[in-house]
Amino acid sequence: MKPLLVLGLRSLALLGFALTVSSSPGVQKVAATSDRIVVSGDSTPGPATLVEINPGSANAAPGTSASVIQIDRTNRFQLEFPRFEADRDRLYSGFALHRAATNGNASLVGGVRFVEDMKDVSKSTEPFPNAASKKGLQVQMVDDALALGIKHAAINVNLTQLPDLTARPSSTQLKLDGESLHFSTSYLDHLDRQIKPLSDAGVVVSLILLTYESGDPALNKIMLHPRYDRGAPNHLGAFNTVTLEGVKWFKACIELIAERYSRPDRKHGSAVNFIVGNEVNSHWYWANMGPVSMEEFTRDYLTTVRLCHTAVRKFSVSARVYVSLEHHWGIRYDRDPNRSFEGRRFIDHFAQAARASGDFDWHVAYHPYPENLFDCRFWNDKSALQNPDTPRITFKNVEVLVDYFHRPELLFRGQPRRIILSEQGFHSPLTPEGEALQAAAYCLAWNKVSRLDAIDSFILHRHVDHGNEGGLNLGLWARNSTSSNPAEPGRRKPIYEVFRAADTTDWEKAFRFALPIAGLQSWPTKLHSDRPPDKNDARPSKQ
Repeated sequence: MKPLLVLGLRSLALLGFALTVSSSPGVQKVAATSDRIVVSGDSTPGPATLVEINPGSANAAPGTSASVIQIDRTNRFQLEFPRFEADRDRLYSGFALHRAATNGNASLVGGVRFVEDMKDVSKSTEPFPNAASKKGLQVQMVDDALALGIKHAAINVNLTQLPDLTARPSSTQLKLDGESLHFSTSYLDHLDRQIKPLSDAGVVVSLILLTYESGDPALNKIMLHPRYDRGAPNHLGAFNTVTLEGVKWFKACIELIAERYSRPDRKHGSAVNFIVGNEVNSHWYWANMGPVSMEEFTRDYLTTVRLCHTAVRKFSVSARVYVSLEHHWGIRYDRDPNRSFEGRRFIDHFAQAARASGDFDWHVAYHPYPENLFDCRFWNDKSALQNPDTPRITFKNVEVLVDYFHRPELLFRGQPRRIILSEQGFHSPLTPEGEALQAAAYCLAWNKVSRLDAIDSFILHRHVDHGNEGGLNLGLWARNSTSSNPAEPGRRKPIYEVFRAADTTDWEKAFRFALPIAGLQSWPTKLHSDRPPDKNDARPSKQ
């Protein structure tokens, strides 16, 4: 079998490829095993060439090898070849057909497809863990979190802190495609100190993958998206999965942490959820790649999520990868369409693009904050409606999100994608009733979410009020205002005790105070309004 011609997407254009897509012929499926790649498709109406494409390699130089796989059949074909070329793993590659045209150019036939079926690829075959409840926390103090009885934890992972470009002797090494890369052992140890005691106690750990701007231009060049704007308000960039160097380091970072936290011996702890970025429908603020349209952002973000999924799947058959959205669903946060976009429109476009290039099991990490982050009384939200066109999805109507992901076009192999609520909290205003309102809001939200089977976790933000969070007081603890540390714990707030009781037999007694605050006499028995099911629902609304 001759080796494939390996190109970047932009290289195809440089080589004279008209990047047009045929409606039916082309690569239709790519599968992988522990040592083989199988590509099937349709080459109608005549001979074509199968081309291997590096994901995200927008700046790749034109290929120099003319060695390709020629397909002479004029209808269905199936080609099988080694997954590894020397030390290089083709699991990440895309595959496409091209056909010569009469004018001497060539056209891409049917688009690029990536591996969508994997068999015997994952090193670990452990099933996804079953948590005892949905109670979770973005953890600041591990011992306190465990004393509260959490079953889920979210930990931020700044990928920019992982590479060690100086290759110090103390660094941790990983081989990727035959190249040795070096990583910060001290940062990995820092993550271990958070993750291991939590997972050893049975807590399901979610890693929130981020890339902050650093003070090192060389590091920023490989880790931050090339279009990152240094005026980004939170110094959080989109991932560089655009250049070949960026793709290499992103793959290596994910493989490193996926292997480290999927080991059967739990030497470093265990993590099973990988959240790619933060609130990407407000990308200017939380996943910056400069001002871009939704379509432009989705193209690069899909590449990133797919790369992450592939890297994770190499080491775990059950770990999950998530896209991250904030609560703007039918409207966008920013008036500028190049700074944010509607969550619903993005999900529809992302799902369509993923299906067209080889679907995979991505899931959703949603943040159903109240419509006004400074008013925790979500039950009064005016923009949280009981229909799929709702401007926002908050705790008032979070069941709309569940219904939406039962639409046929969003299912993965007949099943809805999983939903986690990975970051949301309730502000306690500095008023006499403020902390009681915060506690009541948690009670009502927990009562609803605990009964929605499609939602796996409710991870509260924050553990301790933070002095640099724009005036929001979202913590279980009030901060020590006399400390120079903006998140040093001071005292427990009332929400602390209701959070502790949430998944215990004492919940009803602990939560009773919240009913009159919300104008209720008893806990609601329905999870949905009495609206008729949406015509696009795959099943009727639960009552």
